[in-house]
Amino acid sequence: MKTLMTTLFLFFSILIGFAQEKTKQQIKEEQKMAQQKQIEALIESKEYEFVADRANPQGIRSIDMTTNDNFLRFKKDTIHSSMPFFGRGYSGIGYGSGGGLDFKGVGQNYSVKKGKKSYTIKVNVRENSDSYDIILEIFFNGTSYLSMNSSNRSPISYNGEVHKLPVKK
Repeated sequence: MKTLMTTLFLFFSILIGFAQEKTKQQIKEEQKMAQQKQIEALIESKEYEFVADRANPQGIRSIDMTTNDNFLRFKKDTIHSSMPFFGRGYSGIGYGSGGGLDFKGVGQNYSVKKGKKSYTIKVNVRENSDSYDIILEIFFNGTSYLSMNSSNRSPISYNGEVHKLPVKK
C-alpha cells in the first residue's frame, strides 16, 4: 500500500510539473507579441529606417537589392530617401540626372493606421520639382512593403525590413 501511495504521489507531482511548463505555441506567441511591441515603439518614436531587399518596378521583373545601399529614413522632422529607381521617367528629369529617388524633405500629411496584421503609414514629401506619395506597410514580424509614387516617374514598390536608425559615430 505504501508503494502504491508513493507511486501515485510521484506520478501526480510529475504531472503537475509538466502542466506548468510553457508550450512551444505559447513561447511563439510571446515572441510575436514582443516583436509587435518593438515595431509599435519604432512607429511611435517616428524615427526608423526602411531598407529594401527587392525592388518591384512597374512592367519589369523584380530586382534583388541586397548588394545595393538603399534606405528611406523617417525622422520626426524630415524624410530622407536614397532609393534606386528602375522604371520610366517623365517630364522634369534630364538624361543622366541621377536616376534614384534621392530626396530630403519635410513630411506632410503623415498618418498611421493600425490593421489586423500591420501598420500602414502614409506621407507626402515635396521637393524642388517633384512630389512623392509614400505608403509604407510594416507587418508585425518586421517585414515591410514600400510603395512610392512620384509626379515625374512611374510608380515603384520595394520589399524589405524596418529597423532602428543607425547610431552616428
